[in-house]
This record gives sequence, C-alpha cells and structure tokens, in this order.
Amino acid sequence: MTRSLVTLREAAASDALFLVELWHESLRRADRQDQCADLEIVIKEAAASPERRLVIAEYNDVPVGAVFLKVTTLSPINLEPIVQVLSPQVLPSARRKGVGRALMEEAVTFADQLGVAHVMTAASSTSRDGNRFLARMGFGAHATLRVAPTAVLRGKLTSGLTAGQRAVANRGHLGQVLAARRSMRHPRAGTGAA
Repeated sequence: MTRSLVTLREAAASDALFLVELWHESLRRADRQDQCADLEIVIKEAAASPERRLVIAEYNDVPVGAVFLKVTTLSPINLEPIVQVLSPQVLPSARRKGVGRALMEEAVTFADQLGVAHVMTAASSTSRDGNRFLARMGFGAHATLRVAPTAVLRGKLTSGLTAGQRAVANRGHLGQVLAARRSMRHPRAGTGAA
C-alpha cells in the first residue's frame, strides 16, 4: 500500500509568508510585511475558533496549497448554516496531484463535524481550470458576485441626473463623508476612549 504524498495540517504563524505568495491576488493591496501581519491575525483567529479552520496542504512535506474554512449563513437574510470554502488554492507546480481534492475533502469533513449540510465556494470568473474543478466536484452556480469601486458606482448612479439632482445627491454624500470624519475625530462618550 502506498502512502499518499498529500498531507493536511492546520496553519501556523510561520505559514504567513507562504500564504502571501499563494493568495497574493486575493489579499489587500499592501506591502508584503503588512500582508504577512494580516495573515498572522487570520491564522491566530482561525486557531482560536471552532467555526474556522485554515488548512495547509503539503506535497512531499512541502506547502503547496491552502484553504480557509468558515461556518456562516447562506446570506444575512437566509440563516441556513453553510461552510464557506474560501480561497482554495494550489500552486501550479502541484496541480493534478490530488491536492485540490484533499482540500475539498477537508471542507466536507469540517462541515460533517459541525453538522452543516451545505458547502459553498467561489472561483474567479477568469479561472477556467478552477471553475471546471469546482463543477467536477458538484458545485453549481448559485449567484454571481460582482464588485465595483464606490467612486465608479457613484458616477454611474449620478450620470443620468440633471445638474440640480447631482448637486443635491453630492451635497447628501458630502454631508455623510463629513459626519463620518467628525465621528472618527471625536470618539463618543462611554466607548472607553480616554
């Protein structure tokens, strides 16, 4: 009987740099040191929570993939429990060796342990291989997630307005921005700020 070359383990703080390299496209835009600090926090929080797990996949004892698992609800208005499989990623050099399948098996095991009946994940719309893999695993499309910069959306919303309507809309927006800035400068009483 041959031993599987793929092993899984919980992430440790020392994995932060590997995760920065693996997940660089998914992380906030910052320098590598800040990204490592972010991931050290994520690793620590996952280790402390029974409803989160950050798993590292190794092939021949070398880290080659990872996934973040989190119990949540299907949406803020649909309270059906679900395990989110976030950023399942495998280094290109380790693909087609069972690493992705092992990460998905871990997601199913995690869901079973917590009594959660559904697993949800996402892949970049430009990742043909990722989307094919997820379809082979039985994932179907449930929704399309779209993201827009706030400034672009604001521009689209106000582009069809008359000059007077735009002035009213911008005045309301400016008031909200100024109120937010004031609240950041002057902490509320009773919040524990000295």
